[in-house]
Amino acid sequence: MERTNVPNATINRIPLYLRSLQEIKDRNRQIISSHELAELVGVQPAQLRKDLSYLGEFGTRGVGYEVEHLEFQLARRLGLTREWSIAVIGAGRIGSALLYYKGFKERNLAIRAILDIDEKKIGKKVGSLIIQDMRDLERVVREENIDVGIITTPAASAQGVADQLLKAGVKAILNFAPASINVPEGVVLRHVDLAVELQILTFFLRRHSLMEEKMDEEEVY
Repeated sequence: MERTNVPNATINRIPLYLRSLQEIKDRNRQIISSHELAELVGVQPAQLRKDLSYLGEFGTRGVGYEVEHLEFQLARRLGLTREWSIAVIGAGRIGSALLYYKGFKERNLAIRAILDIDEKKIGKKVGSLIIQDMRDLERVVREENIDVGIITTPAASAQGVADQLLKAGVKAILNFAPASINVPEGVVLRHVDLAVELQILTFFLRRHSLMEEKMDEEEVY
């Protein structure tokens, strides 16, 4: 039985399990063990089994999981068995690059519109879409049935764009802008800050370097 109180950490790992299952399926594998799947994702088998237990009962003890069945069930839990319409706000380098990412289509995520406030960009074509005027956001959301808004604007504009998306009826936002955004309860908000992620990497690099230096000093003495 699927549970509703799924921890955020588990939700973050489910797409990783799904991606690994899709890779395994492409190799014509029909069965995979919890140990194999866990190793592909980089978690412990016990963690994998616990995560999947939040979603239902899968697999057979001593046999493993049917790859195609588990792939479908995880995709269904992630809402990927239906199409979701997306609007990108900001036709800069990041926003434009997103239109060329093939992974969205494979997961039933369809970018239906890209909008900007720059008159020099409005009307130009990016991929298969024409950049539309941000002033037409409410109409675009209504006509294209937009479910998700992706913000790729400068930081100073991010909150204002989020407010416009909310006013237009969008209930899920993915924010690439390097700024904090406030949204009311009931709205799903996720941040992707590349600078923050790189700083986390440099933290671990520095810590690893310090550990190596300490080991070298201990060897000397």
